[in-house]
Amino acid sequence: MNERHYLTPLFEPRSVAVIGATERENSLGNVVVRNMLEAGFKGKLFAVNPKYEEVLGVPCYKSVEDIPQRLDLAIITTKADRVPAIVDACGRAGTKSVVVIPSGFSDAGPRGKMLEKNTIENARRHRIRLLGPNCLGVLRPELGLNASFAHGGATKGSIGLISQSGALCSAILDWARPNNVGFSSVVSLGTSVDIDFGEVLEYMVSDSRTESIFLYVEGIKDARRFVSALRAAARVKPVLLIKVGRHPVGSHAALLHSGAMVGEDAVFDAALRRAGVIRLYNLGQLFAAANALFSHFRPRGNRLAIITNGGGPGVMAADRAADLRIPLATLSDATVAKLNEILPPTWSHTNPIDIIGDADAERYRKSLEIVLADENVEGVLTMLCPQAMCSPTEVAQQIIDVERNADKPVFTCWMGEEQVREGRHIFEAAGIPTFRTPEPAVELFGHISAYYRNQKLLVQTPSSLSSDLNPPSVESARLVIETALSERRKNLNEMESKALLAAFRIPIAQTVVARSATEAMVLAEELGLPVAMKIDSPSITHKADTGGVRLNLNGLAAVRSAYQEILEDVKRKRPDAIINGVAIEPMVVKPYGRELMVGAFRDPIFGPVITFGEGGAHVEIQADRAVALPPLNSYLVQDLIKSTRVATLLGEYRNMPPINMESLEFVLLRISEMVCELPWIREMDINPLIVDEHGAVAVDARIVVDNIAPTADRYDHMAIHPYPSHLITRISMPEGDITVRPIKPEDAELEVEFVRKLSPETKYLRFMNTMRELPPAMVARLTQIDYDREMAFVAIIEEDGVEEEIGVARYAVNPDGETCEFAIVVAEDWQHRGLARRLMGVLIETARARGLTAMTGIFLSNNERMLKFVASLGFVLSNDPEDNTIKHGILNLQG
Repeated sequence: MNERHYLTPLFEPRSVAVIGATERENSLGNVVVRNMLEAGFKGKLFAVNPKYEEVLGVPCYKSVEDIPQRLDLAIITTKADRVPAIVDACGRAGTKSVVVIPSGFSDAGPRGKMLEKNTIENARRHRIRLLGPNCLGVLRPELGLNASFAHGGATKGSIGLISQSGALCSAILDWARPNNVGFSSVVSLGTSVDIDFGEVLEYMVSDSRTESIFLYVEGIKDARRFVSALRAAARVKPVLLIKVGRHPVGSHAALLHSGAMVGEDAVFDAALRRAGVIRLYNLGQLFAAANALFSHFRPRGNRLAIITNGGGPGVMAADRAADLRIPLATLSDATVAKLNEILPPTWSHTNPIDIIGDADAERYRKSLEIVLADENVEGVLTMLCPQAMCSPTEVAQQIIDVERNADKPVFTCWMGEEQVREGRHIFEAAGIPTFRTPEPAVELFGHISAYYRNQKLLVQTPSSLSSDLNPPSVESARLVIETALSERRKNLNEMESKALLAAFRIPIAQTVVARSATEAMVLAEELGLPVAMKIDSPSITHKADTGGVRLNLNGLAAVRSAYQEILEDVKRKRPDAIINGVAIEPMVVKPYGRELMVGAFRDPIFGPVITFGEGGAHVEIQADRAVALPPLNSYLVQDLIKSTRVATLLGEYRNMPPINMESLEFVLLRISEMVCELPWIREMDINPLIVDEHGAVAVDARIVVDNIAPTADRYDHMAIHPYPSHLITRISMPEGDITVRPIKPEDAELEVEFVRKLSPETKYLRFMNTMRELPPAMVARLTQIDYDREMAFVAIIEEDGVEEEIGVARYAVNPDGETCEFAIVVAEDWQHRGLARRLMGVLIETARARGLTAMTGIFLSNNERMLKFVASLGFVLSNDPEDNTIKHGILNLQG
């Protein structure tokens, strides 16, 4: 497969033209040319303007088509009304990518929208990739590329910055230079009519110069690609993000600025957690995190130790840690014993470690060494308040000396100003994060350590359906939905809603509907008293608010009276409501039951979302709700439950026994299955779900459905593609049965061992180099895939319960979304046995079912065996026009 990213011409151009270049001071075209020259661009630079023969010493041409070579990148600085024609000319000249800096498109009314439409059409016709419009541009300091109108450049470094706000990019660059923070890339997306977050993230994942990634997000346009790219990036690099528009007023402003949808903030937060991304909330946190990551501040966990010479500041730090759910490390007995030897008897004997106000530099040094050696400690905040008995500068120097040899992060809080100023300066020079107050220091540790904690959420790859012995009846549920939609109904009645739950094996309270008082008495007697009665109306969501609920009815006379009262109350309060009758069900009596709420809704950006929290009549008032993106597994379900306040009431509580947690997890897993397999569901509420020590039962349910357009992928409605367990197959060969299944993160060790055993020749033919071991980043990229954009099938044999990988075939969807590129490798012992052909058959059929039109491959010209093999599969081979050592192959999938 081609390892060169398709956005390389944009981010690593060898030839650049500035269109609209001018000698006029401070004009857009002048600033961009000057920035390119001052950055020391290492490729060929051209200017385009019919008025000049050169601009600032750069050769200038009347048109981009007059430049005597093809361009990798054109930077357009003209007015908006000229852009469509310029993009068309760039296409005719063979230009590969353009940056459109000016505004005046969709942000400028109907005429601007037409200009934008024409620009996009011209770019797509010529297969040009476009960044912008209304953007600052792009900077690549190490390459001398400053294709922007930023004032000044960027320092070379390892942070990748992607922002929808050009102004914010400028502010960050202005802060970074005096603080000696460097960037591998700075990308301003603007309104993202073509290139969006997802593709830039994908490039930064592949870029070896980028070690961490920062994003400023106002809204997104393609949730699936955004989440997929975030997950791919966070698997190998820390990704930190500021998301604005958390409240309605901000959301509206973000929509006006970027043109992208914002969605519910809690859902966005859930998506970030699932992607393994760290969310920041202000620029102060971003600056602190950038400084720390640039200094290689890498917590391996979140257990924090605090060393201080004052009890009050230590408590302030501990309080902020508690707010953020950062655990304070429990000091081992050996650590306490060693600290007892060097500290006064009055030291705190616990964490925070108060080493007393008279602590000098030597006491700080010894305390820090002892605490860092404790296996329970994963980071140390060292604090100092200026005292007459110590020198803040001398203490700072001792801390720096210890930190040089530490394998855990050390950061500091030197409180005050005049006496501690010099100490802060030497910390900054040494690359140790330092703060004036405890709270931002603890926040920094929390944010960056959360990246490593969130990796546990990131590697979860649940299937759409669990491997339970009692699988759901998906077809029955679909028939219920299709019947309602065929009758032009979107609100399912309670019986239909519970039928869906029952199809997915969720325990329900049996419900029947009475259409007269007499029928109500007969049904109540059949069900068994006591019963509950509720209005059955598609018009009413909250039944109790309209007088439509009666509970614990113990006699038939009470049932008859309740029937009449319910109808009278509802007709009086909701005369417009459609009434089907009165639903009757056994009264669920669970003395130790907890009333919970489980539900789902369709977010306009991220698709189906699962909700969980405290239930009952006051669910809106309690506002105890956690959300998660499906699909879920047991680990993710437990994380969802722990995120709520009601979780503390599910264990043993006063005289109440703990609930049957397995039954609650079962219901949540089944809800996950429902929203995966039933894309018609728009809203779903189970309230209450009563759970006690014996199990769970859905007492009331409401489901709203909607028509959907058919798609090639059954999970197109989801932001995170489930593990495609339906693609697992077994193939029989003379040597025995082989399991062929999609790869998953847990296969990392199998993949490493598989590649390790390959011969140097096979490694060279597959990877075009003879690497001995797969680098960790590549292992993550090969095993933690997004099943929507790529697919990898591993062939597995099992002996004595131990699995062994003997082959892998994979494809990745190309940027056009219509074709894919494949690669295959088989272990030496299994070559020439037909395994490769069987694997390719599975891969080709999967790509064909996905709706892809063609499969391509890149091969070494001397790999005659592979060329013969792919030709036998129907691939048409051709020579590479620029490299005679390479051949290309293409297979028509839909012919």
